[in-house]
Amino acid sequence: MSDQLSLMGFDEPPRPTDRLFFALFPTEEAARRIANLALQLRGEHGLSGTPLQTERFHITLHHLGDYAGLPPDVLALAVQAAQALALPPFEISFDRVASFSGHPSKRPFVLRGSDDGLAALTAFQQTLGTVMRQVGLGRRVDVRFTPHVTLLYDSRLVAEQAVAPIHWTAHELVLVHSLLGQTRYVPLGRWTLKG
Repeated sequence: MSDQLSLMGFDEPPRPTDRLFFALFPTEEAARRIANLALQLRGEHGLSGTPLQTERFHITLHHLGDYAGLPPDVLALAVQAAQALALPPFEISFDRVASFSGHPSKRPFVLRGSDDGLAALTAFQQTLGTVMRQVGLGRRVDVRFTPHVTLLYDSRLVAEQAVAPIHWTAHELVLVHSLLGQTRYVPLGRWTLKG
């Protein structure tokens, strides 16, 4: 069918190769604790998924889209939004793990937290969304936000359970370029939180 469409002048859109998102990354110490927890729970629950590399642990704040190449207009607006944000550092605390439903062979097993430990994070995500709307990125604002850090992907579902709290202070906002299918993140910009 796609060959027929091409013959008729309807080319398929290019396949996305690049993803953009705003994120927060844990400190090195918190990332090591997250990695150790992922390995421990993988063994306890008989999971076969490989934990993410330590430098890939992050909290996605807003997904700015998947593209075939980086769109300069979206990049410029994202930088403008980040530069306009004036908020102080804040504490993040995760104290639970659980599986998200998803594709049966690739369910995210994630670190989560209670509302009181993530109130400042949720407020930060919402404020960033407000600034994104102001600069013209309103279509890219994630209105539904479930704060989490993905530990690994697995076919098994693990019920929610409490874990020893992992917390850190968020000091910078990062604009991330993810090279789809290559498990590589390239930071395109970092903005220190200071309010």
